[in-house]
Amino acid sequence: MRSRTVTGGDGVDIYVEEHGPRDGRPLLLIHGFSQCRLAWTPQFESALAEDYRLVAMDCRGHGESGTPEEYADSRLWADDVRAVIEGLALDDAVLVGWSYGGLVVSDYLAVHGDDALAGVVLVGAITEKGTADADRFAGEEFVALGSGLESDDAEQSVAALDAFVRLCVEGDLDDATRYRMLGYNAAVPPHVRAALQGRTVDHEATLPSVETPVLLLHGEEDPVVRPAAARKHADLFPNARLLTYDGVGHSPFVEAPDRFESDLRTFVDDL
Repeated sequence: MRSRTVTGGDGVDIYVEEHGPRDGRPLLLIHGFSQCRLAWTPQFESALAEDYRLVAMDCRGHGESGTPEEYADSRLWADDVRAVIEGLALDDAVLVGWSYGGLVVSDYLAVHGDDALAGVVLVGAITEKGTADADRFAGEEFVALGSGLESDDAEQSVAALDAFVRLCVEGDLDDATRYRMLGYNAAVPPHVRAALQGRTVDHEATLPSVETPVLLLHGEEDPVVRPAAARKHADLFPNARLLTYDGVGHSPFVEAPDRFESDLRTFVDDL
């Protein structure tokens, strides 16, 4: 494992962890809401790390990255991603965005385009926030946790986070995984979660201009982001392929890692 910090859009420190050969195809992994780079631990420990350069960033306000005041501006999120790509010389990178990470990827595409990319992978992802469709695609159980996830009351916040962690997978988590996930979710300040949820962003007009190949992976049982979101994305991106996972929830890379890694490998190797 290698780690470093780069300077993001408004001077914020963006922490990056890297696994795999330096000369492998770079896959930039971008986690979801209230998570961190450790969400990708199954992939760090998989055969993917033998063949590809796996680079996972902590988004602003998450993990070991800085906690600035500003989260609304798409350009800042886009510049954070660009800082990682340029700072680590990730030539022809594939962006892999999970959940809210799909919005971060879309921020990057809207601001900087896809010229520096070889491909895009969206996993259980969103690409908009604060719109009618964004509300339609959000699962009821996740929406119901909103006030708790943004609460400054420790007991209420932890209870909501524990429920959220459980929503992220279909079925039960073992205790070690559950408490590890709860720990890095709890490390995100409530005001950051509130700021992320309070954004208004719509990339529907810009995503059809993305020419790079796009792979869409989505669990059919996802209670956080409804599968209808992926079907909309399949219509928006001109070069998209959609694969859905029966019996899988919000985290295909955790719940069905072998299939996820095989699908990802096939997509990347065909670029």
